[in-house]
Amino acid sequence: MASDADVIVVGAGLAGLVATYELTRAGRSVLLVEQENADNLGGQAHWSLGGLFLVDSPEQRRLGVRDSYELALRDWTNSAAFDRPEVDYWPRRWARAYVEFAAGEKRSYLRGLGMRFMPFVGWAERGGGTATSHGNSVPRFHFGWGTGPEIVRVFAERVLRAERAGLVRIRYRHRVDELLVSDGAAHGVRGGVLEPSAERRGVASSRNVVGEFEYHAQAVVVTSGGIGGDHELVRRNWPSWLGRAPEHMLTGVPAHVDGRMLDAGERAGASVVNRDRMWHYTEGITNWDPVWPGHGIRILPGPSSMWLDATGERLPAPYFPGFDNMGTLRHILGTGYDYSWFLLDQSILAKEFALSGSEQNPDLTDKSPRKLLSRVRKGAPGPVEAFKRHGVDFVVRDNLRDLVDGMNELTGESLLDFGAVRDRVAARDAEMSRPYGKDMQVSAIRAARRFVSDRAIRVATPHGLLDDGNGPLVAVRLRPLTRKTLGGLETNLDSQVMRPDGSTFDGLYAAGEVAGFGGGGVHGYNALEGTFLGGCVFSGRNAGRAIARDLI
Repeated sequence: MASDADVIVVGAGLAGLVATYELTRAGRSVLLVEQENADNLGGQAHWSLGGLFLVDSPEQRRLGVRDSYELALRDWTNSAAFDRPEVDYWPRRWARAYVEFAAGEKRSYLRGLGMRFMPFVGWAERGGGTATSHGNSVPRFHFGWGTGPEIVRVFAERVLRAERAGLVRIRYRHRVDELLVSDGAAHGVRGGVLEPSAERRGVASSRNVVGEFEYHAQAVVVTSGGIGGDHELVRRNWPSWLGRAPEHMLTGVPAHVDGRMLDAGERAGASVVNRDRMWHYTEGITNWDPVWPGHGIRILPGPSSMWLDATGERLPAPYFPGFDNMGTLRHILGTGYDYSWFLLDQSILAKEFALSGSEQNPDLTDKSPRKLLSRVRKGAPGPVEAFKRHGVDFVVRDNLRDLVDGMNELTGESLLDFGAVRDRVAARDAEMSRPYGKDMQVSAIRAARRFVSDRAIRVATPHGLLDDGNGPLVAVRLRPLTRKTLGGLETNLDSQVMRPDGSTFDGLYAAGEVAGFGGGGVHGYNALEGTFLGGCVFSGRNAGRAIARDLI
């Protein structure tokens, strides 16, 4: 049987590009098969903010952050809460290897390809409130200069260069439906050719099949992403520990993130594990200028917004903005409603609101120092103001009574009682006026202000929401936003797919989100953030290097 290339890579997202780059570095030929058009090269990574989890970096040290491999591994394992001995063997090993990578070669590997980092470091997922609970003990979220498109670029340019040199062939609009297996080894793919599409990046494209294909190679690497674009698939795999699945969700990934290759891999005999581990955000808002169906954007909040559930009850500690994503999601769903509220004012919105995504951060994406200066000037960033003006989830009023009335009007439900909301806001404001107090969120705000990055660009000066001079009051309705698949194809540290009996699946490899970013679930139950892109890089790199080493 003639081979069409040494290796077939299924999916031209970041993990696929990294694997292809590593293979071509070793002189191996690659057939890259992608169901979308050429404008979608880089997949979901293009839309990301470009955050990367690094440990004990020069950026941290310059800011006085003391980090270490040992501390990061403790945070990772506490957050992952691995509790399934039969399927967490490889995820545990991947976790240790990934943290070693983040504390070691990761930064130099990316810098060697041309990636640069901003001098400030963010503190995402501050956690569950104790030293041994979920969360980052220190800031570790490093912003790539150029956001997601830049990390895509440094690999895509090299892959396209290899294409011009004849080492890579890319087949766009080719959707893989089946993995070909003979004598227990994967040797190819079969599927349908989709009709040509001129849709711009991320826009849902036609699924009409106009032809068929079959390709053969010595090895196949699956890098097709997760399930976040298919709400029914998300609900079917919904974690029981989170309670009921939400009836209403926003979509944080393009429609083509459909999980097809998980089923294809399982039909071929691959082990798929931890299907019920997933990561969906609590702070989703409807995109007023959508790209894909149900398009939502995540607010990246500072710590000062007051978080209320749908009935107006304040969320308890430690469910503050930016602290414990999954714990907060579980609490919100437990109220019986699919939404919650941020309550804030214009000064908090201007200093603390950022929006996830490359397109919502043109200063970082365009690598523009001039635009970047707008973050330290008065006023909200342009994309945030655009959402405040046009977003259907924003209510802006000059006083609290009108704000509460507007919130009830927005939902069509009179769940919020003005007197009760007023009392909760007044109690919170009173704590702001005291140098000492028992409100843990107020303490968290003051603690955040001691970190130089947060004080400069991230956390507003502590004040009462009803104080004069802070602009109009703002309420933002928040919905669950689908995003990351944390389970998937089980793989060893070479990214080789495993079979249910624990043996390796000859010829079959997987990387990126389809492999739970490594091992079928390297994050366990919780991500520490900045790990999506890094997981694609690490698992794709492992796959490419292992195949290049082992091919005849």
